Amino acid sequence: MIAILAGLFVSLAFSVQLYAQEDANANQELTAEDVEARIETLEKPMYTPFVELYLLEESKALRKEMQNTRAELIEKVVDKELSVADKTMSYASDTVTYFFYLIAGATSILVLIGWNSIRDMRNQLTSLAEKRVNELVVEYEARLKVIEEQLQQKSDIIHQNQEEIERTNEVHSLWLKASQETSQQNKISVYDQILDLRPDDVEALSYKADAVLELQEPLWAISLCLRALKLAPDNGHAHYQLACAYAEIGRWEDAVNTLGKAIEISEAYRDDASVDPSFARLHDHDNFRALVFTGEPERSDD
Repeated sequence: MIAILAGLFVSLAFSVQLYAQEDANANQELTAEDVEARIETLEKPMYTPFVELYLLEESKALRKEMQNTRAELIEKVVDKELSVADKTMSYASDTVTYFFYLIAGATSILVLIGWNSIRDMRNQLTSLAEKRVNELVVEYEARLKVIEEQLQQKSDIIHQNQEEIERTNEVHSLWLKASQETSQQNKISVYDQILDLRPDDVEALSYKADAVLELQEPLWAISLCLRALKLAPDNGHAHYQLACAYAEIGRWEDAVNTLGKAIEISEAYRDDASVDPSFARLHDHDNFRALVFTGEPERSDD
């Protein structure tokens, strides 16, 4: 039926095209006013009632056929949805059944094993967990103790360094004060303060011995120098002050030998000894002159 209707439309279109082509051949320069005039002067219409009725019937049949097709399509879609819903329900039912079987099996196993075994298992797991936790606690307590001891050691070291810095600053200020003092007694007092802060300060002992010699206390100076040399045997200043103290009490050989040790450490003590009043009585001593005045010719006995 659709094919017949399509054929009629094609025939009608072909007729109209033919008519239009003949009309165009008749007058190639036909205008719009000519077309309207020709339509008004038509003697019969371009269609007949029979053709119109035929087209209406075909259109009605076509609409009815489309409605039937739509109904069939809806029916198929509904059937498909019902089939999917049926499969879904079947899958859900099977799943519930499988879970039921699984739960029933697990329950049967629990019944066979017995609840006492489960309680024992729980107790064992609890004891094992507590044991492991206690081991971890002991281990971390030991680590924390070690860390705490290390921190305490570092804190003590920092505290000692701070005290040493403060002590060093104070000793430095005391050395400056001693260099500005003119009184030997005041210098000795400052040196005592340094020794209170640093009892093993060799320089403070040797300079104190120098100040004591200025006060004509050679025995005291000898004691201080021997104490300094016990702490630092290679201290040249302590050897020189000890030589001066020996010279003050008349121990010439000890003075020359000790002065020789000082000169071995530093040649500067040779020049100091040549002008030091403590060695004034040794200028005629041959060993002293050989040690100190090396560049001068030896004196004759004449």
